[in-house]
Amino acid sequence: MTAHQDSEVEIKFLVRDLDALVLALRSAGFHEQTPSTFESNTLYDNPSGDLRRASEVLRLRQYGDRWRITHKSKGTTTLHKTRTEHETAVADGPQMHAILTALGYRPSFRYEKFRAEWTDGQGEVVIDRTPIGDLAEIEGAPAWIDRIASQLGIAQSDYITDSYAALFFAWKARTQSPALNMTFDECNTPRP
Repeated sequence: MTAHQDSEVEIKFLVRDLDALVLALRSAGFHEQTPSTFESNTLYDNPSGDLRRASEVLRLRQYGDRWRITHKSKGTTTLHKTRTEHETAVADGPQMHAILTALGYRPSFRYEKFRAEWTDGQGEVVIDRTPIGDLAEIEGAPAWIDRIASQLGIAQSDYITDSYAALFFAWKARTQSPALNMTFDECNTPRP
């Protein structure tokens, strides 16, 4: 079971042309580490919402047949989003859910996507096909992020530092959707 604590530095951007992005990644020396795989995320909080108010995240993720539990601190947002992240593999996701709920945490938000992971050995670009549109993340050292973004034709003005929850609630307000979670079923979006 691997665990780590890192400072996660990342930006997101809208994917306007998926095929063009894949070609640009290959041209920039990236290879696909993991093909597009279904991912389900559940955020937990206590009944009073203390974690949300503190801008912290407690997440249980299923990616394919693998499970991970993650805690993210509030962090800082400038041009890039930086957070301290503690994460470890979990052998049994349903049992981890039972432990969290026994400790008083409750699912507060769920979001789904199909994620493909790409790497050049220095950092990672992930392509997320979500119920609210296609997005990508570039994660690595800040200068590397800016260099790769430029190679992919992404301007700094296109950088997004919002969380998926924030993006979902902005989408929900814009579309007047009754969805409470960013799932394909609730958003009435076909799976890719």
